[in-house]
Amino acid sequence: MSDRFDTGMKVRREVLGDAHVDRAEGAKTDFDEAFQTLITEGAWGNVWASDGISRRERSMLTLALLAATGNFEEIPMHIRATARTGASKRDVLEAFQHVAIYAGVPRANHALKLAKQTYAEMEGSQ
Repeated sequence: MSDRFDTGMKVRREVLGDAHVDRAEGAKTDFDEAFQTLITEGAWGNVWASDGISRRERSMLTLALLAATGNFEEIPMHIRATARTGASKRDVLEAFQHVAIYAGVPRANHALKLAKQTYAEMEGSQ
């Protein structure tokens, strides 16, 4: 594997946690291996590994973009990641308020619903 892959896997584990990454890696097949490598190198080894902005800011941007584009499936995963990136509940609320104004209230509302559910799960498991 490449240095970019190794860096990406390290950052991915730091942000998402070993348990999540281990589950994802365990579910990987020959069919999606190239796609998983692309994500690990591109998203985690390039974008998330950059020191251009903080992980807190990157979390806020990621959550806002997921909500704004209606890609709700990954919101809970990235809410859980805020425990490691330093984005607070207030940060997440501020990001989703931007979504409401610039991308639509229904998308922000659904993202907030998912965030509330995920935070409740996180607090219940501690």
